[in-house]
Amino acid sequence: MGTSRLLGLKGAGVRPSSNSCFQWNFSAKFCGKVLQVWNFPYICRPLKRIFDMAHHKSALKRIRSDKKKRDRNRYYHKTTRNAVRDLRALTDVKEAGEMLPKVSAMLDKLAKNNVIHKNKASNLKSSLALHVASLG
Repeated sequence: MGTSRLLGLKGAGVRPSSNSCFQWNFSAKFCGKVLQVWNFPYICRPLKRIFDMAHHKSALKRIRSDKKKRDRNRYYHKTTRNAVRDLRALTDVKEAGEMLPKVSAMLDKLAKNNVIHKNKASNLKSSLALHVASLG
């Protein structure tokens, strides 16, 4: 397996994706880990986010709290998507009927916190209700 695949980088080592945590440098002065991708050695080092250049205490605190909120929102969003996927995969009417209110509540909470749009939440709830109704 290639190094870029191990790191989860798209584009097979030509250039990391925009959400990757590495950037490529061609000089060894950064003393980063040397990666072998396509028989070319690259030096990688962690990216410094452009938002970390604040000069005020309040701005630095805002950066920290935004990161916590972003991570929390990503976790809840991913968990809800997995629950929707699991509900769509169910074929038993009783299990699907028990799971539908829980998934609907999860979608409502995401919409309330502006993680997803309220219309998207209603469209998903509607399609899931139709799916559960079609099982029985």
